[in-house]
This record gives sequence, structure tokens and C-alpha cells, in this order.
Amino acid sequence: MDLKKTFNSRAKAEANSGFGTNPSNYGGRFVNKDGTANVSKRGSGWLDRVSWYHTMINMPRWRFMLVIFAFYAGVNLIFATLYFIIGIEYLDGIETTGSAWNQFWKAYFFSAQTFTTVGYGHISPSGFLTSTLAAGEALVGLLSFAIATGLFYARFSKPKAFLRFSAHAVVAPYNGIKALMVRMAPYKNNNLTDAEAKMTLAMVVTENGKPVTKFFFLDMEMAKINSLNLSWTLVHPITESSPLFGFGAEDFSQAEGELIVSVKAFDDLFSTTVAAGTSYTFSEMVYGAKFNLMYSENQANTRTILHLDKLNSYSKVSID
Repeated sequence: MDLKKTFNSRAKAEANSGFGTNPSNYGGRFVNKDGTANVSKRGSGWLDRVSWYHTMINMPRWRFMLVIFAFYAGVNLIFATLYFIIGIEYLDGIETTGSAWNQFWKAYFFSAQTFTTVGYGHISPSGFLTSTLAAGEALVGLLSFAIATGLFYARFSKPKAFLRFSAHAVVAPYNGIKALMVRMAPYKNNNLTDAEAKMTLAMVVTENGKPVTKFFFLDMEMAKINSLNLSWTLVHPITESSPLFGFGAEDFSQAEGELIVSVKAFDDLFSTTVAAGTSYTFSEMVYGAKFNLMYSENQANTRTILHLDKLNSYSKVSID
């Protein structure tokens, strides 16, 4: 079966998708699993394309700490080398009779004390060049720690949705028809209200004998909810107006494209709107499956328990 000719032609495609329509330029997916755009920019200098602030704020925690420690060690290594080149004899308190490596490491720790403005006092600069270098290093240290403190605070206070999405989308029975479903759940102790979701299907179809990427805004059973405290399953009923109407298991396995999911909600702690998103290629859609329930009541029947480890749990069902 030629899938590119079997999509529902009655479904209304959207032109203002924000993505190109030429499938030959399609890089595997438009949106990464973490919701970021799968785009690599070229045509200008690297420094013009990179925002250091956004990079430092959004990088993983372990990498951020590694960059901070590497910068700290590297700057002190540079200054220690300069002190050593000027002459170790201009650092009062360092014995000049030891090995060169021993002298260098003492100069390194003097640099660390100057950079952090600790200044224990047993080593001090003498001479114009060494004193000038130490004064300059103290200024660099003050500015560096001010920037690092600002980055720490920005990362700590940055509003986030703290939403996790299921690893797969499923096609399950739904009120006598089929439906495409995606599940999400908040995994922190934040409180999200007025949540709103959108599902966009990008699919390669044949139009006038040429492959074209079409975009469809999918209708949803419920696109808005007042409070997002438990899991939320987004449901797109596959009715006659759906671009997926008439698709079977073979069609889903042969289709090319992806489902793009975006969610925004209001975080009452920060009093601002937060957003999250993800995407699912057709290979990440499980045909003939339904999500298992991921919340229950406690033994005293006084509290609802949300089992985050069951977010990706589903069972196979027959729908044909």
C-alpha cells in the first residue's frame, strides 16, 4: 500500500506551521524529545549563533558544574604560569630552594587565594609586575564570581513546567473508534493550573505526484484543563475529519512524519506561564495499545498516589 496516497484528503492542512514543507529537507524530526527544535544553524560565525547565557542556563547540571570548575582551574593555571614567568622570587613567602614543580604549585595556590580574595597572608606579592598582576587577578575573580552567582541563581529560579511525557504515543480503542493518545504527568511538587495542550501532525504525503510535508492541527477530546496535578492523557479521536482516518497497523508502520505536542500552563508560585513539549515519530507510536492507570488511593483512602514509574506503562489491545 502506498501510504502517501492513503491519507485522508478531507482533513484540513495548515500552512502556518513554522516548518518547511519540502520533505527532502526533513532532518528526521522537527522537534526533539525534550521539546527543543531539531535545528542546527549555519551561515554566520559561531559566536554570533551562540548565546552564552542561554547555553549556561539550559545545559545539564553536571556539565554546568564541570564548566565552572574547569574555568576556575584554568584561570588559576594561567595566572600561576604568569607569576612563575615573572619570577617566583617576587612572591614573598615561597621558598626558592625547592623544585620548580613545588614552586609552581605554590604559585598556583597563591593565585587561587588571590582569585577568591581569600588571602591567607603567608605569601604576598612584591615588585611592580607581580603586584599589578595580583591586583588584576583579584578584579577578574570578583567579576567571575559575580557572574557565576548570577548563573547559579538564574538556573535555580528559572520557571520550568516539570512535565514528563510518555516515551510512546499509543493508538487505542475509544468510544467505538480509534484514538491517538499521549500521556504526561508533573513530576515535581509544583502546582500547575489552566493547562492547555496542542497536537500537530506532520506527515509526508503525495500531492500532484510530488512528496510534500503536510501539517494538521489535531482535534482533541479535551485541550484545556483547570488543574494539572495528576496524569493527563491527550486524546485525538480518529474520526472522519482526522488525517489518520482509515489508517491501520501497516499504515502507521509505513508512515513518515511526527506528532508534535506542546503544553503550556500557569505556575502559581512564579506567577508566570511555563511550557513544555515533545514529539513522536511514527516509529514511536504503538498501534493497538492503551495506557495503564498510573494513580491510586492510599490505604487510608485519604490521599491519591501518582505512580510516576508507570508513566510509560501500557498494555496491548486489539482494535481491528
